[in-house]
Order: sequence, then C-alpha cells, then structure tokens
Amino acid sequence: MMTQSAQAVNMYWENRGMTVPLMTEKLSLKKRSVTISGHGTSVSLENAFWDALKDLAEDRGLSLNAMITEIDKERTGNLSSAIRVFILENMRR
Repeated sequence: MMTQSAQAVNMYWENRGMTVPLMTEKLSLKKRSVTISGHGTSVSLENAFWDALKDLAEDRGLSLNAMITEIDKERTGNLSSAIRVFILENMRR
C-alpha cells in the first residue's frame, strides 16, 4: 500500500505529464528555515513537496513564507504533515 506522501508525489509528476523520477532526488528530505508570523522555525519536506508548494504559492501570488503561514493557521498537528496534506488536497482539485 502506498503512503499518502508517495501518492502525492506520484500525482504531482503525473499531472505534469512526467514519469515518476527515481526516488533519490525527489524523495530526499530538505530542511529549510522559514518565518511564520515573525517567528523563525525549520521545516523538513521532500524535494517534490517543496517544488509543489512553490508552485501553489506562485499560483496564488504568495511567498513560501506567506503560504506556510496560512497553512500553519489551520493546522492542529505537525507542520510538515499539514503542508503535505495541504498539497495533496490542492492536487486533487
């Protein structure tokens, strides 16, 4: 059974007419420093999720920090998980 994260990665690439690349690059975790409501923190996501989040932010005319701040306002659990679910839900639309 495929995890929700893996499904979102597959959907991301398939929606762009590409085959799913080798897992080495796109599933590698990347930690980035972000500012949420004036407070610095770090977020670890797979490269494919950073790419998808950047695309969603650009589509909405937002910076990554602004997009993450919006996600943070709605979350109840882990921020990285909330970002992944946000991306998945937006890819389903």
